[in-house]
Amino acid sequence: MAFPGAHTLLDYNAPFDVPMLDQIITAFYTPGADPTMRSEAEKVMTSLQEHEMMWTRADAILEQSSNPNTKFFALQVLEGVIKYRWNALPDDQREGIKNFISNLIIKLSTDAVSFRRDRAFINKVNAVLVQILKHDWPVRWASFVPDLVGAAKQSESLCENCMNILRLLSEEVFDFSRGELTQAKITELKNALNTDFPLIHDLCEFVLTHSQKSELIQKTLQTLHAFLSWIPLGYIFESSLLDTLLKLSPNPEFRNVALQCLGEIGGLAVEPKYDTHFVTLYVTVITQLQTILPRTVKIAEAYANGSDDEQAYIQNLAIFLTQFFKHHIALLETTPENQQHLLVGVEYLLNISYTDEPEVFKVCLDYWHVLVCDLYQSNGDANAGGGGEFSFAPAGNGGGGGGGGGSTRRMMYAGSMSQLRLLMVSRMAKPEEVLIVEDENGNIVRETLKDNDVLVQYKIMRETLIYLAHLDHKDTETQMLSKLSNQLNGKEYSWNVLNTLCWAIGSISGSMAEDQENRFLVTAIRDLLNLCEVTRGKDHKAVIASNIMYVVGQYPRFLRLHWKFLKTVVNKLFEFMHETHPGVQDMACDTFLKIAIKCKRKFVIMQVGEHEPFVDELLRSIGETIRDLEPHQIHTFYEAVGHMIASEVNPAKREEYVQRLMDPPNQTWNAIMATAKAQGADSLKPQEVIKNLGNILKTNTSACVSLGQPFQNQMSSIFADVLNVYKLYSELISQSIAEGGPYASRTSLVKAMRTVKREVLRLVETFVERCEDPHLVAQQLVPPMMDPVLGDYARNVPDARDAEVLSLYAAIINKVEGAMIDEVPKIFEAVFECTLQMITVNFEDFPDHRLKFFSLLRAITNHCFRALFTLAPDQLKLVVDSIVWAFRHTERNIAETGLNLLLEMTKFFQVSEFCNQFHQSFYLSLIQEIFAVMTDGFHKPGFKLHALLLQNLFTIAESESLSAPLWDVSAKGPGGYQNNAAFVKEHVSNLLTTSFPNMSIAEATVLVQGMFDYKSDLTLFKNHLRDFLVQTKQFKTSDNSAMFAEEQAARQSAERARVDAIPGMLPPNQIDMGDD
Repeated sequence: MAFPGAHTLLDYNAPFDVPMLDQIITAFYTPGADPTMRSEAEKVMTSLQEHEMMWTRADAILEQSSNPNTKFFALQVLEGVIKYRWNALPDDQREGIKNFISNLIIKLSTDAVSFRRDRAFINKVNAVLVQILKHDWPVRWASFVPDLVGAAKQSESLCENCMNILRLLSEEVFDFSRGELTQAKITELKNALNTDFPLIHDLCEFVLTHSQKSELIQKTLQTLHAFLSWIPLGYIFESSLLDTLLKLSPNPEFRNVALQCLGEIGGLAVEPKYDTHFVTLYVTVITQLQTILPRTVKIAEAYANGSDDEQAYIQNLAIFLTQFFKHHIALLETTPENQQHLLVGVEYLLNISYTDEPEVFKVCLDYWHVLVCDLYQSNGDANAGGGGEFSFAPAGNGGGGGGGGGSTRRMMYAGSMSQLRLLMVSRMAKPEEVLIVEDENGNIVRETLKDNDVLVQYKIMRETLIYLAHLDHKDTETQMLSKLSNQLNGKEYSWNVLNTLCWAIGSISGSMAEDQENRFLVTAIRDLLNLCEVTRGKDHKAVIASNIMYVVGQYPRFLRLHWKFLKTVVNKLFEFMHETHPGVQDMACDTFLKIAIKCKRKFVIMQVGEHEPFVDELLRSIGETIRDLEPHQIHTFYEAVGHMIASEVNPAKREEYVQRLMDPPNQTWNAIMATAKAQGADSLKPQEVIKNLGNILKTNTSACVSLGQPFQNQMSSIFADVLNVYKLYSELISQSIAEGGPYASRTSLVKAMRTVKREVLRLVETFVERCEDPHLVAQQLVPPMMDPVLGDYARNVPDARDAEVLSLYAAIINKVEGAMIDEVPKIFEAVFECTLQMITVNFEDFPDHRLKFFSLLRAITNHCFRALFTLAPDQLKLVVDSIVWAFRHTERNIAETGLNLLLEMTKFFQVSEFCNQFHQSFYLSLIQEIFAVMTDGFHKPGFKLHALLLQNLFTIAESESLSAPLWDVSAKGPGGYQNNAAFVKEHVSNLLTTSFPNMSIAEATVLVQGMFDYKSDLTLFKNHLRDFLVQTKQFKTSDNSAMFAEEQAARQSAERARVDAIPGMLPPNQIDMGDD
């Protein structure tokens, strides 16, 4: 053993060997130590931590050891017992720990030298004290705050630490308590803090007015900052606190934290009687600001060259201004004098918005979005007629129908809003559709990864710019077009300026009146096309091309009204399809698809001045158009043309177009099939042929996606060959595996053949989903696939089974519903057990099979439920076990599929004649499994579904549809319990007390009774469950936001609906324009 004598550390009758523990912990923490020694040390430390009496050694370790890591180890042990076993300790032991920690804090904090030296250790001791307070204060330690305030007056270092403890306590109660403490405990602690606040307030006032020590003043201000969001308002506005903060705010030493405090106050929404205080606060800060940071200073430059402290000041200033304006801007709009101060603040915020620091810009942008939305609504445009009847009168005309107040406000902010438009245009974020970016070396490249932060920022900036456009369309148009003409004449030309400008032009689509949009776009697109003609250099052309494609893709309404422009644009896209610069072809195909979806009818009708519909011309030259495209781009192209053809109303003409569209891939397919018939199966083995077949199948799938039912004849013509190819490759794969063993499934040849098989399955699945004739699917597609697809799946080795088989049969059942009921036993036989064996070995292998398997089960449950009744009991048990396996999964979408499936299945069984048998077999095990995943801390996102399932199971226990006893009748007799509800309450109470030793039988009984009492109201039921989870101590020190996700989603959805009603807010690709 690496540490002889280490076993004596667990002997609680002998004195504790602190030097030995020091030696073990040093071995564990020393960098580059011997791995064996380290592993031994870890084992000893774990066994000590897990011993229930180890906490009794903490005082000896903390007093005798001089090793910081050993001391932290002792505090961790102590913190563990306080968090999880505090209420189970006898009173005298609790008092002992409390006194020991209090005395240790006083001892460490009284001496200024040790207080500075051991800061990290003292912070940890403070955290332990706060854990005790969360249990004992105020009931068992009512004198805590008076004791602390009394101690604080003994020395300045002790006072500083008292401030730290108060700040920690406030944060624990007000900021981090959700999901950590029960609702009742949170209320109790908040009330206690409010009751004791006069003492804390007096202490803070005393320090701020009398102390000369800057560290102590800093700490006091930080503590106040934590308190300001909840303290009674009288302490802010009716005492000298606000004056004190305003006196400290110009002082370079304190201005950052003082401004944070003032920002917190500025963000309080309170009753009108304090309005004058808010005006005084704002005017004082703005007056001081003009001395600290004169208005002439370019803040973006000052920030770039400033110290950390100066940068923090600008960040805090942005937070102060945005918080204050959000809550009190109306107070500053009342008198001309206040309006002047207000506009100075807006000017500062505009300057700060140019700072090249993402976090600062986010704070500013968030407020600009709020302000323009507020101006838009007060302007009256928000209430204008639903038919897009907007007033585009200039600012002075009081346009917008919002009465005098709205237009006066608009005039007041007109100058600032014009500057804001310029800011938005020059800093516009990149939209998702743009694939061409400038890399860090200044080269133009294809984007490889999406940046989600940029996409979120684009969404907010787009909405802000749309509001700004509604406030003054003329100014928006003038600014954008003048910037564009500066690109053409070379005054401002740069990639970045052109990009942000075009992204801004594209983002305001739909916000203008039709005639204005037409005028604006004709100029914008003409200028961009001219710029493309006159500019030389591949990179320049690529940037301009990407911008043209983005802008035209955003304005389908304009293109639908202007055939000449639409034709020019599409021909330009065809031109870009030959441009091999990375990303240009991709964007050309994506934009073509977007335009084809929105303007599909325009391409199949005869346009004025044309001698044939555009689609005829397109199909005639299709080979030339797609000559330089990669296979994946060709698939996008085919999907786009499919949308056009599907909009043709004449069936004969539509059929002719489909044949002409599919002619190029069909020729290649037929040639390969003819060779195979003449030369035998060997001709299908070369990699090139396999690759060709895969691409042809993908092309068919893409066309099928957009064509839907009109694809039927093409599908019928190739279906037999497609199945033969599937069979042949299945046999070749099985043969390779039989000869080469399981590893043969990983060779490049087998992988390529499997790709073709998967494409066959995807093509059939796509056709099934898009087909409008379920009878056709059931009669013509399903029977021929039984053995080639299902039989092959069952016969193959696990590595060669395709998950797409599962999703194909799920799609078939979803399409033909009950007509598949006779086939379900065959499907079960082929896929069920063999797939379960693959996915229940662990949680990692075969991820695709997992999700698709449970989707198939869901389809069967929802559409062929009665087929489950034909299963033998052990097969039904296998089904339920597989669902339990799914919701135990830590992969969120698999767990959610499993929970939804179980919810649907239990509801179906509850109204069937098999209700009793099902619940007698599975009720108790399901209750146990759901509680297990709900309390393990790994499945919090499933909380809503856990609650629904438990609510459902508790309801059925009391319902008449469940008439058989759930308890073991052979052991307890038929009258063992009064009813099922009484048995379930006792069973669940026992389950909880055995699972959570810290929970008494009385507590468990109250909790379970509550679950039964609240089961008819889901909101109360979920709150009760959240309190239960806090009491199990399973939700400690981790992110609990997932438990509240449902409420958050409901709030967001309501806000979204309001915003989407504003013209231009819904992106053009999300608007259903119908057929023109």
